[in-house]
Amino acid sequence: MLSQQFLHSFTGNLLVIAFVSYFGAKLHRPRLIAIGCLIMAVGSFLTAMPHFLQGPYKYETSVSHSRDINTTESILHCYFSTLACEKAVGSSMWIYVFLGNMLRGIGETPIMPLGVSYLDDFSREENTPFYLACIHTVGILGPMFGFMLGSFLAKIYVDIGFVDLDSITINHKDSRWVGAWWLGFIVTGTIILLSSIPFWFLPKSLPKQEATIPRPQRQLTIMQYFIPSLKRLFRNSIFSLMILTYLVAVNGFIGAITFKPKYLEQIYGQSASKAIFLIGILNLPAVALGIITGGFVLKRFKLGIIGAARLSITASLGASCMFAIQFFIHCENADVAGLTVSYNQQTLLSQCNMDCSCSLKHWDPVCSYNGMTYASPCLAGCKISTGTGKETVFHNCTCIEEMLTPGVNQSAVLGQCPRRSDCDRIFKIYMVMSVIGSFISACGGTPGYIVLSIQKDLKSLALGMQTLIVRTLGGIPPPIYFGALIDRTCLKWGTKQCGGRGACRLYDANSFRYRYNVLGLKVIYLSVLDRNCAALSVCRGQISLVELSFHVHNGQS
Repeated sequence: MLSQQFLHSFTGNLLVIAFVSYFGAKLHRPRLIAIGCLIMAVGSFLTAMPHFLQGPYKYETSVSHSRDINTTESILHCYFSTLACEKAVGSSMWIYVFLGNMLRGIGETPIMPLGVSYLDDFSREENTPFYLACIHTVGILGPMFGFMLGSFLAKIYVDIGFVDLDSITINHKDSRWVGAWWLGFIVTGTIILLSSIPFWFLPKSLPKQEATIPRPQRQLTIMQYFIPSLKRLFRNSIFSLMILTYLVAVNGFIGAITFKPKYLEQIYGQSASKAIFLIGILNLPAVALGIITGGFVLKRFKLGIIGAARLSITASLGASCMFAIQFFIHCENADVAGLTVSYNQQTLLSQCNMDCSCSLKHWDPVCSYNGMTYASPCLAGCKISTGTGKETVFHNCTCIEEMLTPGVNQSAVLGQCPRRSDCDRIFKIYMVMSVIGSFISACGGTPGYIVLSIQKDLKSLALGMQTLIVRTLGGIPPPIYFGALIDRTCLKWGTKQCGGRGACRLYDANSFRYRYNVLGLKVIYLSVLDRNCAALSVCRGQISLVELSFHVHNGQS
């Protein structure tokens, strides 16, 4: 789902980027930015529309929501109606999501290129870096706000205000829980809409803060020099290697950050909302601080191109070491009967539940007092229940009885069992190592830009091509191939209303951890290799320049 949203947004962005780049400077740039914000707001509201047009969310459960039922005999055989199935098959809600993401991609196109050029044209040359730094700082705060908002909304049930929350038998820690995703699009759409208002009142041009020689108009000859400049740019081996390095690094970052909440959820038993909150409050500030630190080191010690390359490689090696250490900091698999802990064979069925005619497709976990999780009350062999909603308690569970001594509580409650007590301590150690690794990795990010040793007249084209390549090849593929590898570690898939495969409910934590970390390490080591090749190219270029100046000096002598 996330990779599809990236694809839709990037497609909309690429469709109009040429139009905006060519005509933007000739038109009223602030109003174009305001129009872009307006389009983004409409796209956000459109993406949230499916929530209001489709029925309430129905999660898979074997527990009846009726308050009058006191036994599990009728609870254990609950199937979805064919009417709901036909409605789900004919659903076309994806069209709203597709169009909404396309509009958001189109709307965001004029904001950065036209905004930066507007600042550059009408500000002092020495003030422009400060303004750009402010923009990039806010750009870092944006994802932080997004993670915080996502963490808050993940705790709110998707159909809040439309259903009786007392009848909901799951909580935000359950893998079947769906948060109020639509509220995020409404909130951000409203903020974007309000932020567009000041741009409508900005003038087309501002008085230049200092007198400068008017820039020559190059609109008529831009295509004449574009193709040759592009050839010159990609013949620069250092630029090509650094683009490849940055592309590999972004692939690793996007893939890791996309599935990190799921990683924290499956390996350490954290809820999705808490995982998102911790990433936003800890990892992202560490990245921002690392970028600032890298720039400070370059300026303080006046490192040249070779020094910047060495700092970048050192940071990458340090980050890879921290990533490797994190591989060994983990909790054990959750104890789930028939999945991670077998009865006699690796199956959900046993002699204790064989006569219950239990469905193997449903995932409605219950936690017994012996710390074992069962996939459903029926598979735990439970006979009766008391209470309603989240307070439902199941009794006389034959499968629990087999594992306990006589006289011990044979009851179970809704939800998975919490991890062992030492898992919280292990998780804190992991987060410390993760934050340090994010900081070290980001320290090499700033030097990565400066190593681009290219001619001054190609700087703008180089940054534009870097943005285009990284957005297309660095943003779309990682969620796809990371997700494909991680899906192979799933132990229990959910079931859709029509019987199709739904989302994964339980992963093999050890296999998940192995694939996630090994793939991340491979990407980091490939990035280090590319940085070494780029550094060697820079060194050779510097040596060639020294030899050339030496020969010229001797010839003059």
